[in-house]
Amino acid sequence: MPPDDQLSRAMIELLGTLVARPSRAGIDSPEPVLRAISAWLGDRGIDHAWLSDDAGRPLGLCGEFTGGRDGPTYLLDATADTAPYGDPDAWRHPPDRPTIEDGWLYGRGCADSKAGIAVFCHVLADMLPERARWAGRLAFVFDADEHTGGFAGIRRYMATRADAPLAGVMIGYPGNERLIIGARGFLRTTITVHGVAAHSGSSSAQGVNAITRASELLAGLVAAPPADADESFPLPPRITPTAIRGGGDYTLVPDTCEIDVDIRLTPAFPEAAAKALVAAVIARLDAARAAPATGIVWRTGWPAYRLDPELPMVRTLQAAATGAFGHAVPTAVAGPSNIANYLATLDVPATAGLGVTYRGIHAPDECVRLDTLAPTFRTYRDALTRLLTG
Repeated sequence: MPPDDQLSRAMIELLGTLVARPSRAGIDSPEPVLRAISAWLGDRGIDHAWLSDDAGRPLGLCGEFTGGRDGPTYLLDATADTAPYGDPDAWRHPPDRPTIEDGWLYGRGCADSKAGIAVFCHVLADMLPERARWAGRLAFVFDADEHTGGFAGIRRYMATRADAPLAGVMIGYPGNERLIIGARGFLRTTITVHGVAAHSGSSSAQGVNAITRASELLAGLVAAPPADADESFPLPPRITPTAIRGGGDYTLVPDTCEIDVDIRLTPAFPEAAAKALVAAVIARLDAARAAPATGIVWRTGWPAYRLDPELPMVRTLQAAATGAFGHAVPTAVAGPSNIANYLATLDVPATAGLGVTYRGIHAPDECVRLDTLAPTFRTYRDALTRLLTG
């Protein structure tokens, strides 16, 4: 393993190369950043393959390496696509120009999760010469479709594995104050509330205002009591209206109003409970029969998950992180969902949120603290060495 200074310089160089290739989800083609990663891997003799959709569009990169003996397979996963820039004028440094200042590197995606890719690439390069000693396999996926919520890269990769099981996945999200072993799930819906159109100034035909009915529905949803948090899952569920669309003319009583609602799920408040709660609130609104029945369209979501903190992968990664960073790294459950929620539906355990120190994810001046690259490298290198040789 190279000295920390040399290792850090190498990871900073790769990270800068990746940040300088914009890969905003739904805006930029991911091909330039994936080609940069592919070139780095190829220069070091690390075999890999491209993941593509049915139309041939790139979704990511992947690879897998076999040890000298049979054993479990562990997967390193990090995302190559990023959030949008927002207002570029709100940035102190251009979001597509990696800039180092006071020990921090600035640029969109440096934290989420191009630093994870830079670390994982160096972990692979450092560990592969020793693979004859492994009892198991080491795989990796760099997904270019995470920030859309589609997870197309990891989904395509998992489809190619068929029945080959994974003992665990380590996701390279940033942050080293805690190791994420669980997260709330989510479910989303668009609700269409109906009214009866009329002239807003009429003295006879009052109509039924769909926006007014929608506000009543929203009040009922927000007041509806979902399940409480418990000791095994410390975060409560949440119902959040996120958009409302209706009306359009001062003289017209609106006859439709659409509402988008985000619902955060927990083990005590799963999808079925959420749908039943929303249905009950809608039924109360429609009971008056003042307008056509309310419509609802459900979007695909993911369930909540929580790993057993005694899993070997969790305990080993937690111990390695505590040693590398020099402070306790407890396990925790996160509010936002992540790729691990999807993997949980396949019965594949996944950790997240163990990486570099960061600021400003999805905000102006996203940055990472460069002196945390080496401890992140040591965390994963040491944990994987123990898991694959122990």
